[in-house]
Amino acid sequence: MEKLFSYGTLQMESVQLKTFGRLLQGKRDTLTGYLKTEVKITDPDVIKKSGTDMHPIVKFTGIDSDRVEGTIFEISALELKRADDYEVDAYRRIKATFKSGTTAWVYTAAERFIV
Repeated sequence: MEKLFSYGTLQMESVQLKTFGRLLQGKRDTLTGYLKTEVKITDPDVIKKSGTDMHPIVKFTGIDSDRVEGTIFEISALELKRADDYEVDAYRRIKATFKSGTTAWVYTAAERFIV
């Protein structure tokens, strides 16, 4: 199983059903050293799944007091590929360690951002 942290639309039941064909189970956790902002989505399929063209995105700052709340889900390797297909080019998937000590994948801004 893979672990994937979501702080945005992948937490929405409708997006989970359309992307994975099921509702995901997960645990709340915190990503430190990142800030959450928004990105405008232009992919019509992603907009249709999420119902919006504005999606959250996180950017690295390296500042411990910057935190993003979300959920770590356990998914299969095939579901991780489906998540990759859902996310647009503004995102890149990286491994991170969370407040709980858990290591999981997370989609961050493709362009590195440091305050």
